[in-house]
Amino acid sequence: MNKPRILVSACLLGVNCRYNGERKKLEGIERLMERAELIPVCPEILGGLPTPRPPAERVGDRVMNREGMDVTEAYQRGAEETLRLAELFGAHLALLKERSPSCGMGKIYDGSFQGRIVDGSGVTAQLLAAHGIYVYGESRIDELLNEVEKNT
Repeated sequence: MNKPRILVSACLLGVNCRYNGERKKLEGIERLMERAELIPVCPEILGGLPTPRPPAERVGDRVMNREGMDVTEAYQRGAEETLRLAELFGAHLALLKERSPSCGMGKIYDGSFQGRIVDGSGVTAQLLAAHGIYVYGESRIDELLNEVEKNT
């Protein structure tokens, strides 16, 4: 049986692509790698933003960086490119970085740059979910592993 294909935030795989130029390698990612084909994505880079870059947060339907610049267009472009990769590779699952203005699913920072969390989703997570791709945050990796093991 073929392994499922899963989009994964590249920073969770150990790629230095976060806004601060660092990574957030996820413990347990190797177990997932053994059971699935992982497709690394960084929507911010796919949208044309550099690394490092000023931190950004969602403010309503917009994405603003800490310097007050509206970066919504880059986030939308990155989301569309990520969706295109999901469709190209037939990925129906995603494991994305939580609280990110791009990848966060269900909970994101509130736009004040004060570390406050609110209900909401990042631009990419929202677009993927709207197209039937099930998005897991990194704290749910065990749940995703169980799902993958159950279906392989």
